[in-house]
Amino acid sequence: MKITEIEKIIEKQHKFFISQNTKSISGRKQVLRALRKEIKTHELEINEALNNDFKKSAFETYLTETSIVLAELDLTISSLQTWSKPERVRASMLNFPSSDLIYREPYGSVLIIAPWNYPFQLALAPLIAAIAAGNTVILKPSELTPHTSALICKIVAKVFTEDYVKVVEGGVEISQNLLNIRWDYIFFTGSVNVGRIVAQAAAKNLTPVTLELGGKNPCIIDETAKLKLATKRIVWGKFLNAGQTCIAPDYILIQEEIKERFIDYLKIEIEKAYTKNPEESPDYPRIISDKNFDRLTRMLQDETIVIGGASNKEDLYISPTVIDSPSLESEVMKDEIFGPILPIIPYSIDDDIFRVVNRYDKPLSLYVFSSKKKFMKKIIESFSFGGGVVNDTLVHFANHRLPFGGVGNSGIGAYHGKMGFDTFSHKKSMTTRANWLDIPFRYAPYKGKMNLMKKVMKYLG
Repeated sequence: MKITEIEKIIEKQHKFFISQNTKSISGRKQVLRALRKEIKTHELEINEALNNDFKKSAFETYLTETSIVLAELDLTISSLQTWSKPERVRASMLNFPSSDLIYREPYGSVLIIAPWNYPFQLALAPLIAAIAAGNTVILKPSELTPHTSALICKIVAKVFTEDYVKVVEGGVEISQNLLNIRWDYIFFTGSVNVGRIVAQAAAKNLTPVTLELGGKNPCIIDETAKLKLATKRIVWGKFLNAGQTCIAPDYILIQEEIKERFIDYLKIEIEKAYTKNPEESPDYPRIISDKNFDRLTRMLQDETIVIGGASNKEDLYISPTVIDSPSLESEVMKDEIFGPILPIIPYSIDDDIFRVVNRYDKPLSLYVFSSKKKFMKKIIESFSFGGGVVNDTLVHFANHRLPFGGVGNSGIGAYHGKMGFDTFSHKKSMTTRANWLDIPFRYAPYKGKMNLMKKVMKYLG
């Protein structure tokens, strides 16, 4: 699609928005119900599209994509009336008599740029929140998942007119063109490097942004952890989607006395999950592209591989792979891995943990496995990160009451559930003054009023 065509659509959306067409709560709920119905109608096609894009199984598609979107729709539809009501707050005595309300109003024209790793869920979840808040949307899905992107385009076109929501497909050039346009809000999910480009583009027009990025997520295991159970949960969290998950454990920090036992358990659990030959497992996805395949296989060079290490470029397959004690200067420990490679780094004292974790920017997630409350508390309170879990991985994402987002280099802003509705809503403050009383104290001339003013402010403070 040419940029001139996109600009015409955006102009249509602007007219649609200022005509108040998105303001009706019942209207928003109606289109969200229609979206839900369309997703249910195309559920088998969603499974097929994700399998075609990177061999994702129907079970994993439902668990990590469809079910999350449907749950977000159900919650939003049932809660939207309550979320959108003006919120009454206590009035200031300085304004007596008055009443104060916070109104939530839509920003207007929203750009959503979605990633490839969970291409259905991470496109539709922010779209739901943006529509619930009353915005118009241009949605740019990833060009790396063409089957899923085409299906999203088909579903959205059946529910929305293009002056309300439009899916724009294309590659990097389209994304760059979209970022050159002035928006009322931008929501981006993807890599840190591209996130910086988005932030720079938004800054030119002082456009507010949400950036859902990533980072090197540490997974810390002490000697009191229930190791067998911990291993099972780590294998699931790390190798789900072939490790292409922004909140996956990026590396293991483990008490050195239990490292070898942990590796033995890893071998058992990986085989249980994906058989002795994961390439033939129907439950093990593929790497998204040649570029990412090459990037990941370079990380394996000159490393001590204790599990896996097999690859097949024609199939974009890299087996679940475990690396023992890599150098912190190695390729695999420089940046976020975003693939099925798990480095294991032993530590002997707690200071070693701090030395490693503090080498990196604030991560999106942190995981700690332990039976010691004091140790858990120390880890949670010592490091800044987006969100995390004690004695499991990834599961904090499942609770819509928890805001999901990063901090610092791992992201700006958060969403999920009501937090998503709030993200796409401007909070407008309103004070309504009564006319039956007007105290003249605040009006000029001010001569002789200073001492009384100080007493009043001290009393109110």
